Formats: sequence, C-alpha cells, structure tokens
Amino acid sequence: MGIGAVVMAVLVACGGLIGFFVFSGDDDEPTVTTGGTSSPAASESPAAPPSPEEQPQNNNAITARNSSDMSAVCEGSPILNAADYTAAKGAKVYTFANSPERPESWLSKSVGFDKPYHARTSDWASVSVVGCLAFEQGSEGEARKCEYKDRDDKKVTVDYVSSRYTLTFYAAKTGEKIGEGGRINAPAVRCPSFVSYNKETMKAYAQPDTAALELALEKFTS
Repeated sequence: MGIGAVVMAVLVACGGLIGFFVFSGDDDEPTVTTGGTSSPAASESPAAPPSPEEQPQNNNAITARNSSDMSAVCEGSPILNAADYTAAKGAKVYTFANSPERPESWLSKSVGFDKPYHARTSDWASVSVVGCLAFEQGSEGEARKCEYKDRDDKKVTVDYVSSRYTLTFYAAKTGEKIGEGGRINAPAVRCPSFVSYNKETMKAYAQPDTAALELALEKFTS
C-alpha cells in the first residue's frame, strides 16, 4: 500500500507473466449596440448574493473536479456541484469501496456498464447518488492458500481472504443517507491470476462481488 510499514508487492501470474494491480479567459461582458454606441447588456448594479439555500451548509463540502473526487461523500463530504437528487429511480450512481488495510481510502468500483444507473468517469456531474462499500471489520473468512512467483521467480504463498462489505447510498450533493444496499460478499472462491498483497502479512483481500453489487444497484434505482 505504500503507507507506514505496510508495503504492497506486485505478483506475477501463475504462468510467469508480470501483472500489475491497479486499486482508475473569461468571456467579455456581452454588449448591445444601438445607433452606433455600445452599452453593457446587464445592469450595472452588483449581482445578488446567493440565497441561504445555495450556501454550503457543511464545512467539509467540496467542489469536485473529476469522478474520483466524488468518493469524498463516503468520508462525510458533500459535493457542491453534484447533480441534485430527486429520486432513486433513474439516478446515476458511482460506487466506491475501501479496504481493511486502508479504510480511509475509497477506490472506484464500477459495474453495470450497460445499465441505466451507470455513468462514465467523464459524466461525473450527472451523478446524484454515491454508494459506499464499507469493509466489515471482523468479517474475514478462512484464508485460501494461493501460490505465485515473485519478480525474482521465487515461489511465494499468499493468504487470499474473503470478507463482507456493507453498502450504503448517499445523496452526493448533500451527503444525506438515502438508502441501504445490504451486505455484499467479497468471495475468495478461487485464486486470482494477479493479486496485490501485503508483503509483511502475506495477505490479500478479495474484492466485493460484482454480480451482487449490480443486483443491489438495480434494486435501488428501479
């Protein structure tokens, strides 16, 4: 992971190929011309201040610049320029998941690419809902032993661990909790071809089940 004493290593595939784990000027004021003279189209009086409803009500609210900034909702920070939430049905949703070793770091978990709730990374401004997959502490199952070769072609054994996540939905613009998606398993049924593991503990954690997450999103947005 690269923080403190935790060091993440990159394994190679069982066949010997290296695999890398990736946890993706102002316009001039318009004028009106009449009879050969120019004058500002807008009034000279100063613009009215934003209404109280438009003012940030949360000191931790941020203005997003890209899709990854939307993960701040999972840490309690509303997104001032997110789309307004009106209803779950038809809403665009981003989902993010943390990890047992970096609970404060939320990474995109994109699913349902052909579903109505899916939004591309470039369409982040259309997203009104953020789903947060929080790792359940103490949910780890019995580890599966997985054999790999490291960069030096030495055999290593990694404990591949299953677990569970809790899915919660929030309105992106306000940070308000608007629904629950239940528990999502992170199964370690079989050893993956590529894996990122903790070099000190020799553990790797399975990711939330894609199919289960898709079903939860479909149920929430239908």
